[in-house]
Amino acid sequence: MNPNLLTLDAVDTFYGPVQVHFKLSLRVDAGEIVCLLGGNASGKSTTMKIILGLLQPASGEVRWEGRSLHRVPTHQRIGLGLASVPEARRIFAGMTVDENLLMGAHVRKDRTRVKRDRERVLDLFPRLRERLGQAGGTLSGGEQQMLAMARALMGNPRLVCMDEPTMGLSPLWVERVLELVGTIRAQGTSFFMVEQNAHQALAIADRAYVLQNGHLVLEGGAGDLARDPRIRDAYLGGEQLAPLMALEPAI
Repeated sequence: MNPNLLTLDAVDTFYGPVQVHFKLSLRVDAGEIVCLLGGNASGKSTTMKIILGLLQPASGEVRWEGRSLHRVPTHQRIGLGLASVPEARRIFAGMTVDENLLMGAHVRKDRTRVKRDRERVLDLFPRLRERLGQAGGTLSGGEQQMLAMARALMGNPRLVCMDEPTMGLSPLWVERVLELVGTIRAQGTSFFMVEQNAHQALAIADRAYVLQNGHLVLEGGAGDLARDPRIRDAYLGGEQLAPLMALEPAI
C-alpha cells in the first residue's frame, strides 16, 4: 500500500488570468494530521477545491495513493476515501441530525456497515445522539461543527479534509473539535486541515505547510514550525516578518 495517501505535485492554479498557486507541492501520508497555514488570499481554500476536484489545476498533478486524479469527479474521489468538512460547516439546516448523518453515507452501498458506523459516530459525538430528531440548523455553532465532522465520517473515509474547522467557535469548542480530530486519527483516519489558527493546529498536527500568496514559504514538522520565530512573528504580531501572513481579500 502506498504510504502517500494524497500528493500535490507542482500544481499551478488560475482563476481566469490570476494565478493562485505557484508550483504547489505537498503530501499527506497515512496516519498523519497535516495542516496548511496561511492568511486570507494565500490560496488555502483553493487548495481544498483542487483536492476535492471542484477546480482543475492548469498544470501539475494531484494523486491518490500514486494514482492521478486528473478529471476524476468529486463523487468518485469521495468513493476512493476522501471526505470533506467544508468551511462554515454547510450542514443541511432543514434536515434532522440523523438525516444529515445519512447524507454522509450516500455513496455507500454497504447498509449493514453504515448502521455500524452510525453507532460508532454517535459514540464519538454523544451530544448528537441526544439531538437526532432535531433540525441541524437549530444546533449551536460547535454542535454544527460536530455534525459536519460526523457526517464526513459516515462516508468511512481514509482522509478527512477540513476547511477552517475552528472558525467562529468559542475557545472551549475549538479545544473540543481539535481533541476529536486527535481521537479520530488514533482510530486510523488521516486529516488534512486548512487553518488560520496556527497555535492550535500545530499543537495536534504532525507536519505543516505555510502558504503565502500561492507560494509555499515554510514546511516541516509541526513542532519545529511552532518554535520557528517566523511563525510566532506572523501570528503573534511581531514586526520582523509580519508580512508573512498579511491579510488580504479571501480567495
